[in-house]
Amino acid sequence: MQTVLISGGGIAGPVLAHWLRRRGFAPTVVERAAGPRRGGQAVDIRGVARDVMARTGLLERAAAVRTRMRGMSVLDPLGRELSRSTEETFSSGRLDGDDIELLREDLVEMVWEHTRGEAEYVFGDCITSLDEDGDGVRAGFARGPARTFDLVVGADGLHSAVRRLAFGPEEDFVHHLGSHLSVFGAENFLGLEDWQLWLRDGDAGFGIMPVRGNTELRIAFGFESGPLPVELRRGDALRHLVADRLASLRWEGRRLARAALDAPDFHCDAVAQVRMDGWSRGRAVLLGDAGYCPSPLSGQGTSLALAGAYVLADCLGGAGGDHGAAFAEYERRMRPFVALNQALATENAGGPAPESSVARAKGALDLDG
Repeated sequence: MQTVLISGGGIAGPVLAHWLRRRGFAPTVVERAAGPRRGGQAVDIRGVARDVMARTGLLERAAAVRTRMRGMSVLDPLGRELSRSTEETFSSGRLDGDDIELLREDLVEMVWEHTRGEAEYVFGDCITSLDEDGDGVRAGFARGPARTFDLVVGADGLHSAVRRLAFGPEEDFVHHLGSHLSVFGAENFLGLEDWQLWLRDGDAGFGIMPVRGNTELRIAFGFESGPLPVELRRGDALRHLVADRLASLRWEGRRLARAALDAPDFHCDAVAQVRMDGWSRGRAVLLGDAGYCPSPLSGQGTSLALAGAYVLADCLGGAGGDHGAAFAEYERRMRPFVALNQALATENAGGPAPESSVARAKGALDLDG
């Protein structure tokens, strides 16, 4: 039985572990966090990703915890309503469609619970070195002892450690798209009831949605910015930068800034894409954002992760132990799909991609090859 080390316990890693186990592999998932990660924005399951969730046995469960928005308002910088819609929202698209929007933390918890009996999970650790020879890959860890595996998968996000160790420095592959995005939770101090608010003020703006029965808010705040210097990405410097930018907004800026400073789930990162000529090197391969992050602007990161996990496991399962052939087939099947979905982030600068483009991209993959 071939052993596979998967770096990243978010969404792609556990789903890959599930399908690898069903194909006779022995997966181990290592995750830096102490447990399934909380927090994060709402994510979408669209097109072929719905089929992956159905085949995994999780589609009904995901649909049961989907967001239930009635619509949205677009506000001017002073908080006055410019327009409203009860047919769609910017975060999820048409409200009468088949796409499923749910909180990322709910999906992470769901796939972990579904797969924890099928894989070895190692929380609170991370890969620090990879040394390959003809028999496998010896992985070093920050806390645990080194171990040897037949294959290694990087499903560890935009700042992938596996990509850095196996392919080279991040700056060779991560392409900044000119902005940063911060996501955090807060009490529902705006009293929203299943209704989103969207506002832009100069080079910054936000989307706010109520969750958890309208008791909480999820706030996604974006601002135009080039790559930030290292010192601003360390400690609380980035949190204070975001709070300062929020405080400058003319409507609700101070309360939003305070929420960012107090939020236990505060997150901020560059809006960027990962573009690579190849997703595998030797016995290491990349999955999801680590290899082909489309950026939050596409709305398709989760769907790419789910589809990629299924296809990679399918290719490995059908390759008769030839990982090189499996990785080549994985790229052949996934690259056109990735290209269409990454294009959604750049097709309509400053706004969401046209509905026709999303519809074409989300279904542009045959899961059966």
